[in-house]
Amino acid sequence: MTRRPYEGAPCECSARERMLRDVGVVARVAPEQKLQVIEALRDGGRVVAMVGDGANDAAAIRAADIGVGINARGSAAARNAADLVLTEDDLSVLIEAVQEGRALWHSVADAIATLIGGNAGEVGFGILGTPISGRAPLTTRQMLLVNLFTDLFPTMAVAVTPEEEAQRSSAGSPEDTSDVLGEPLTRQIRHRALTTGVGATAAWLFGRFTPGTARRTGTMALCEVVGTQLAQTLLDRRDSPLVRITSMGVAVALVALIQTPGVSNLFGCTPLGPVAWAGVVASIAPALASRRTLPRLEETVRGLVR
Repeated sequence: MTRRPYEGAPCECSARERMLRDVGVVARVAPEQKLQVIEALRDGGRVVAMVGDGANDAAAIRAADIGVGINARGSAAARNAADLVLTEDDLSVLIEAVQEGRALWHSVADAIATLIGGNAGEVGFGILGTPISGRAPLTTRQMLLVNLFTDLFPTMAVAVTPEEEAQRSSAGSPEDTSDVLGEPLTRQIRHRALTTGVGATAAWLFGRFTPGTARRTGTMALCEVVGTQLAQTLLDRRDSPLVRITSMGVAVALVALIQTPGVSNLFGCTPLGPVAWAGVVASIAPALASRRTLPRLEETVRGLVR
């Protein structure tokens, strides 16, 4: 059996649950006891997988969250009760499957955070900038351009590329990915949204307080929104060659589009000069710095609330 580390049982727990709280190995058990152990572990909030090859394992295999039968030397009863059937006796494939699954969940979580967090930051920037300037900081065509550069290619690269760090940690730390789609994902979305909003606002304000047109200011904000999100994606997946190539390619395409007069005007933008580009690049640094300080700030606030 494989299971997550126990995180505490309900107050109304049975004697069997209490006995199994800190148990790592249960040996020399009868078939009915296997079933009782699995039911007690599940009642205690654990996720249980049962691997068996005999007819006396069928009930326990069926009761587990994930039942695994062995086809090579197993009985028909065990195979019929199982959710998964191994075609060979090599059980090491289960470890590889678990690692691959955890890496997949991390990729899904990162892709969701990239999409939702980035879009939330864009919406927040728009809500903040509209009352200040009397008009939306980015036009509809510019928002479509932002989504094209940030939501398509970089997100696809993140989704299809396993996270190397997650693969290394999942081998010995099951708890690292147990709640990957819960509070950790919410926190990741929140931090990405705040970082994107801070960076876009900084570049937009720089453009407003330096000589130039409203179109120049909007173009700077657009570049900052895209640049901040690409920088965050690179930081999160800096070990992935595909993410690096995709992000760099998108950045080059954005610069080429902005600096080409006809194409730039088509999207409501204007070519930027050295001062404007310097402002865009300079605004990315405090945005990324704010993302690093957000976790510590949240911990401080929680401590004060408590």
